[in-house]
Amino acid sequence: MNRILFESFEISDGVATCGGARARHILDVLHGEVGQQLRTGEVDGPVGRGEIAAVREGADGPVVEVRVRHDGESLKPWADIVLAPPRPRVMKRLLPQLAAMGAGRVVLVGAKKVEKDFWGATLLREENWRPLFIDGLMQAGTSVMPELLVRRSFRRFVSDELDTMFPTRNRVVAHPYAEGSALAEGRPGRLLLAIGPEGGWTDDEVELLESRGFRRFSLGPRILRTDTAVIALLSNLNKEDGT
Repeated sequence: MNRILFESFEISDGVATCGGARARHILDVLHGEVGQQLRTGEVDGPVGRGEIAAVREGADGPVVEVRVRHDGESLKPWADIVLAPPRPRVMKRLLPQLAAMGAGRVVLVGAKKVEKDFWGATLLREENWRPLFIDGLMQAGTSVMPELLVRRSFRRFVSDELDTMFPTRNRVVAHPYAEGSALAEGRPGRLLLAIGPEGGWTDDEVELLESRGFRRFSLGPRILRTDTAVIALLSNLNKEDGT
């Protein structure tokens, strides 16, 4: 954790309180003690610094109280993702990475090759995916919470909602069989990246995305697992410098 994040309800009169994994990290990894300074922030809010005010034993382990001052602005997301989700265990690894790398809105779509039983996964419950996003934010030292949306009909989403939800013209579809691997110039704005299932987009799905202004982008001819492909793609397409 490169920044300890607190939910708004955990902060009262300028003092933030945490237990569990965060308290153990502060004490065991950061060797925290009263008076020590920490990088802190509020989930979906400002960031700043804190000072450990007290350490006490709670019913379920140590509890740390931190006097915080949050008056800084976090880095903002720079990319949105349309994702045909992989298996739940892969998604569990992927969600923290998406948050850490600057994803803002993640839309899970029902592409043809998505396994049908995915839609019953407990991971789709907010109480399960939200902590994974927070883990990624704390790793990156940022605080802006990604939004997770589910659209089981790929075609209905692309045809009826995509343009309204994502007005950007900077649209890229990951496809290993693209002829080129360089982004076209002259399309500024926040990136919208469409990433298919591990079996790949179908030809019809790629054609539909292209009809909505998506350009193909390839990392090469090798077929990558979704979690590997997402990290590689975001690394290659990073536009956080504003260009």
